[in-house]
Amino acid sequence: MDDNIFDKIHEVDLKKTMENSYIDYAMSVIAARALPDVRDGLKPVQRRVLYSMIELNNGPDKPHRKCARIVGDTMGKYHPHGDSSIYGALVNMAQEWSTRYPLVDGHGNFGSVDGDGAAAMRYTEARLSKISMEMTADINKDTVDFIPNFDETEREPVVLPSRYPNLLVNGTTGIAVGMATNIPPHNIKEVIQAVVKLIDNQVIENRETDIDELIEIIKGPDFPTGATILGRNGIEEAYRTGRGKIRVRAVTNIEPMQNGKNRIVVTELPYMVNKARLIEKIAELVRDKKIDGITDLRDESDRTGMRICIELRRDVNANVILNQLYKHTQLQDTFGVIMIALVDNQPRVLNLFEMLNYYLLHQKEVVTRRTKYELNKAQERAHILEGLLIALDNIDEVIHIIRSSKNVSDAKEKLIERFGLTDVQSQAIVDMRLRALTGLEREKLEAEYKELMQKIAELQAILADENKLLGVIREEILIIAEKYGDERRTAIGYDESEILMEDLIPIENTVIAMTSLGYIKRMTVNNFKSQHRGGKGIKGMQTIDEDFIEDLLMTTTHHFIMFFTNKGKVYRLKAYEIPESSRTARGTAIINLLQITPGEKITAVIPIKEYKKGRYLFMATKNGIVKKTDITEYQNVRKTGLQAINLREDDDLIEVKSTNKEKDIILVTKHGQCIRFSENDVRTTGRNSMGVIGMNLSDGDEVIGMQLNTQGDSLLIVSEFGLGKRTYLDEFTVQYRGGKGVKCYKITEKTGNVIGVKAVSDNNEIMMITTEGIIIQLMVSDISVLGRITSGVKLINMDDNITVASIAKVRENLNITEDDVIKQLEEELNQEMNEEKNN
Repeated sequence: MDDNIFDKIHEVDLKKTMENSYIDYAMSVIAARALPDVRDGLKPVQRRVLYSMIELNNGPDKPHRKCARIVGDTMGKYHPHGDSSIYGALVNMAQEWSTRYPLVDGHGNFGSVDGDGAAAMRYTEARLSKISMEMTADINKDTVDFIPNFDETEREPVVLPSRYPNLLVNGTTGIAVGMATNIPPHNIKEVIQAVVKLIDNQVIENRETDIDELIEIIKGPDFPTGATILGRNGIEEAYRTGRGKIRVRAVTNIEPMQNGKNRIVVTELPYMVNKARLIEKIAELVRDKKIDGITDLRDESDRTGMRICIELRRDVNANVILNQLYKHTQLQDTFGVIMIALVDNQPRVLNLFEMLNYYLLHQKEVVTRRTKYELNKAQERAHILEGLLIALDNIDEVIHIIRSSKNVSDAKEKLIERFGLTDVQSQAIVDMRLRALTGLEREKLEAEYKELMQKIAELQAILADENKLLGVIREEILIIAEKYGDERRTAIGYDESEILMEDLIPIENTVIAMTSLGYIKRMTVNNFKSQHRGGKGIKGMQTIDEDFIEDLLMTTTHHFIMFFTNKGKVYRLKAYEIPESSRTARGTAIINLLQITPGEKITAVIPIKEYKKGRYLFMATKNGIVKKTDITEYQNVRKTGLQAINLREDDDLIEVKSTNKEKDIILVTKHGQCIRFSENDVRTTGRNSMGVIGMNLSDGDEVIGMQLNTQGDSLLIVSEFGLGKRTYLDEFTVQYRGGKGVKCYKITEKTGNVIGVKAVSDNNEIMMITTEGIIIQLMVSDISVLGRITSGVKLINMDDNITVASIAKVRENLNITEDDVIKQLEEELNQEMNEEKNN
């Protein structure tokens, strides 16, 4: 007894057993569960459901049948797995938002795009859709192989005839072991046209089709839920390699509302996006304040279509909110294409040409087998008709033989012996009814025989000539395209780069303000125009006592702002990177935005739309060196800055202007000398150059300012002891660079050295700040216009030991309205952009 027990124990290698078992399991999942066949695009469970419905005679012309009956038949006959997996496959094939061309016509609750599940199968009903009949067409004509089912009590098809390329048309998704497939659905007309192209190239030109030809025909996936595909790069990569990423964006509209607000209306979602979860995600982003500006969120979808309504606050830009939603939610989603299918029961990654080519090979086999089946049937019928016609030709003798025979077998043998018939023919003769003896019946038999002979000849011709076979396939699938084809639902949008911060910011005019102490902020134009008018100007910034606005300029949010420092370095920000503040806010210290080193001070701020040839940066240093460099030399500015000009140790960069080869340069020194020369006198040099002499300075003298002749009609010069005057620019004649210039200000003990210079017009305002931090504002129109060699008049009264530290030209004054300020800034911006455009 004990020996028998030990005889039944087998020692096994556990590692090897586990490996073998896992490989068997993996191959079973890959080949018999998760992946579609390249020929019909169906997984085994889908194929078995459709075949069960055919067996139940559950076609589109018959009443719906209970899904529980369909699932029961499928499970009991062909698919020995759980009913939930079978019902899940059935439901998926019936959902219009999941399957581009549904294969099942469902009746009842089959779920929703919100992710709601279908009702239990005992409540729902289904039948085959019209297009699914094309999947199973001619299945009873020996077109495909059949194999025994799991218990060998039934037979099931290995693959369906699939008279259209279902793998591409409806797509599929499946997760196997170690691999997954994700094939998007396509438009049936486009896919069939691609198959026709394959056939035409083979028949007409006797060549293989290039994949580029197919990509021209099949524009891209066509999702049942519509939406928009962004760009063609992902599509082409997927079609050429079998793998790719396609970005899909919802279809949205921005609608104005009666109360002045706007709303975003979503009418189409990316494929496989759950609408209810999407709305929850948007609500979550609003709750967490990751998106600010949404006041209401509603799902207004009904039987007529999808409609998600997102109401916005009055002061927000709808495009900004929309771009944020694209970035943070599934309003924009990525469809990862992995075109894996079973070829000869082996998983393979296929490109577009291979998928269509394998389908065409399958159709060749299906049509060949169907033709052989029909030829065989036609020949069998023709054989019988030949016997019947022989009998009719000798009807009296046939009747005599039959009447004189003892039984049917005897009659058959005599007929075979007398007329040389076969057993089948003799059986047909003895089964013949008397009505066949009439003249009309004889004509019918002769006509049928003639038709059969023609049909046999046609079928034999098809089998003998592959081109004719392909012609049959072409004709039949074009009929399917005509019958079931519809227009594309998914549009192909523009090829955009990945969403960056810049894409979230709308292009709009903005005002940049920077103070003498280095505080900067960005303000919207609406921020100004929404304030009350009254002729008292605008309060542009809440500054500290000794600070004032030194630069006030208008640009767009997408312009570059270039910052030049006294050390000859340049830093750069996009305008939108400067924090937006209110009109009265102080702003942000520039040191928080730029990595400037101790001792560096911003001496010039230049807005640039784009770096293109024909625009130049003109620089001037304290020691009279000038330099003109093509602006394209500065298009790659690092975060740590870029050296804009090489300076000597005792030199500083004092001013930078944007020019276009048409302007005059004006340099003014602290000893009251001025030179005006054409910028064309300065040759263009590279970024790393030092420049050339712009002005020959006397000992102890230095340049304190550079202006352009286009900045104003007169030159305002202010001395350190508070005296100043204006002189018309016409008094300064154009010279060559490198000279000592002419006298522009009379220096005396009473005036002190020149401290600042600005090219101004009457509507400008000037600010002067003293060494004690006292600021005085003056209208330029209140300052006297005098000749070159004068000292001017007193502009500010100061105590002893106090001098003017600097001057600045601003556009904030007491006599112009806020709209005038904005209008002036906008005019300057338009002028600058027109200059860039012309160059």
